[in-house]
Amino acid sequence: MRNPKKPAQTDSAPSNTPPSPPVFNPKAIDEMVHQQISKAAMGFSPISLALAYADWAMHLAVSPGRQMELAQKAVELMQSELKQVAQSDKNAQAVPEKDPRFSAPAWSQWPFNVMKSGFKLSDAWLQDVTKVDGMSEHRQEMVSFFSRQLLDAWSPSNWPVTNPEVLTQGVETSGKSLMQGYQLFMKDMQQARISSTAANPENLSPLALTVGRDVAITPGKVVFRNNLIELIQYQPTTKKVATEPLLIIPSTIMKYYILDLSQHNSMVKYLVSQGFTVFMISWRNPDADDRHLGMDDYLQTGVMDAMRQVRKITDTPKIHTMGYCLGGTFLAIVAALLGSEEFLKQEIKTDHKKTLPLPELASVTLLAAQTDFSEAGELDIFIDDDQLKTLREKIARTGYLSGRQMAATFQFLHARDLIWSRNTRRYLLGEEESNNDLMSWNADTTRLPERMHSEYLDTLFLNDDLVEGHYQVAGNPVALMNLKMPLMVVGTVRDHVSPWKSVYKIHLYTDTDTTFILASGGHNAGIVSEPGHAKRNYQLHRVPQGHDWIDADEWSETAAHHEGSWWEAWSAWLNEQSSQPIPAREIDVKSVLCDAPGEYVMVRYAD
Repeated sequence: MRNPKKPAQTDSAPSNTPPSPPVFNPKAIDEMVHQQISKAAMGFSPISLALAYADWAMHLAVSPGRQMELAQKAVELMQSELKQVAQSDKNAQAVPEKDPRFSAPAWSQWPFNVMKSGFKLSDAWLQDVTKVDGMSEHRQEMVSFFSRQLLDAWSPSNWPVTNPEVLTQGVETSGKSLMQGYQLFMKDMQQARISSTAANPENLSPLALTVGRDVAITPGKVVFRNNLIELIQYQPTTKKVATEPLLIIPSTIMKYYILDLSQHNSMVKYLVSQGFTVFMISWRNPDADDRHLGMDDYLQTGVMDAMRQVRKITDTPKIHTMGYCLGGTFLAIVAALLGSEEFLKQEIKTDHKKTLPLPELASVTLLAAQTDFSEAGELDIFIDDDQLKTLREKIARTGYLSGRQMAATFQFLHARDLIWSRNTRRYLLGEEESNNDLMSWNADTTRLPERMHSEYLDTLFLNDDLVEGHYQVAGNPVALMNLKMPLMVVGTVRDHVSPWKSVYKIHLYTDTDTTFILASGGHNAGIVSEPGHAKRNYQLHRVPQGHDWIDADEWSETAAHHEGSWWEAWSAWLNEQSSQPIPAREIDVKSVLCDAPGEYVMVRYAD
């Protein structure tokens, strides 16, 4: 029964309160539009790319002399290629093909030799046509990179009717290879549709190799854990060990077990066998609730807390340290802080609770780790204000940079090998990929928190604050000149993530005893370079404290060449920096939380 004192209103009764007008949020509208544009452009900023090509086109349009030079270059290249095609049989025997896409003998036969020559002619001419005086260096690099990617997509090796290997194998197998390729294509398309749906743990494809069973199997225990890291201590295998333990700081953009893959190529296993007490940081794979974690958190709660624990557990005031990739950058920052007398005199200016003293660093090893980001390689093409604005808006919707986004970026950087050549082998030749430990690890992606990722790109990549003298940790200035401990710095010849000349530039900002190694291979394969690995070599040169600057090209011409694994040279160098051996340290059962590889490394996400 209705309350007689408060008559019910009918739907048609007029309301005395006017309806609220819809809230107009221009920023939300802009971000929605940017989101759709970014999605259509595969995550890139079309504005940044359009500006780069406009810069190139306008400068070329007002440079008739350069246009004539390029036309002459095209004629010269065409004449040279035609001459080589005419003598293709002789050249095929005399000059081996360096491009693996065209290494099969069938590419030297007509008409495929003409297609190959035409493509290589276009590729050679493209290297010149994208270079015009007056363009900004960043935009010139963008135009060159994206033009090369577009040309690689049209390589005759990518298409069935222009690839003699595909045609030959198709005939020899009576079409079976093409049918197998089609089945692999449909399988991958189905997996891509599943992965494109909302993040769901059930959409996770199992790794080819199981963590803790096939990889990351060196015996050890998790002896410390906080909200950001697990600290693993590995079981000794020698009767005596170096007095100073070794703390390894891997990158946050990869699972730590790149350094503990299989029995035969585990760096951790090798170091333990050489008589070192090894500790490893295992970073937690963040979620949306960790979006507030910044660089200071990773440096303090991550690196510094791990150092404190290693000192406490081993009761040793000095430790060796090694950092890989971004972990090496973190280590360089912390090591520079520890080399500052002002920092050591005062409490760190932060709310972070200091409960244990930090150790002294007996040595610092940096693997493929940049401190100067002014020449950061092909990643530079993604680093400008507009690109970062697009990326920030995308990450703000989730609170993190997903592993899928990072994997796609690195895949795009190496599209020739990781996309086009892979597609040719898989879909046109019908060859199933053989799983190995490095490929399985590469599929085990990680996330980066929103704030940390933004600070990392802004302060290091975009502004180069570390070498400019502007970088601070909780209000404490960081100067690389405070790196007074012995340094071992390793770069790799084919590193597109941390180019070796960029890594080498740490010589400009320090004058301590520094040993630099240039190893064969790329960013990952050059580091995972165990003794016995075929065709491995390196260059090594050491400069004393107070050294002068040696140009990178001059260094590479004069540094001694060595065959084999650089791990052996590193082990000898670590022993040189160590005190007398002591009886091996057994892991204290009171500090054990669980067996290695721990819990954090097991966390995976479907995005």
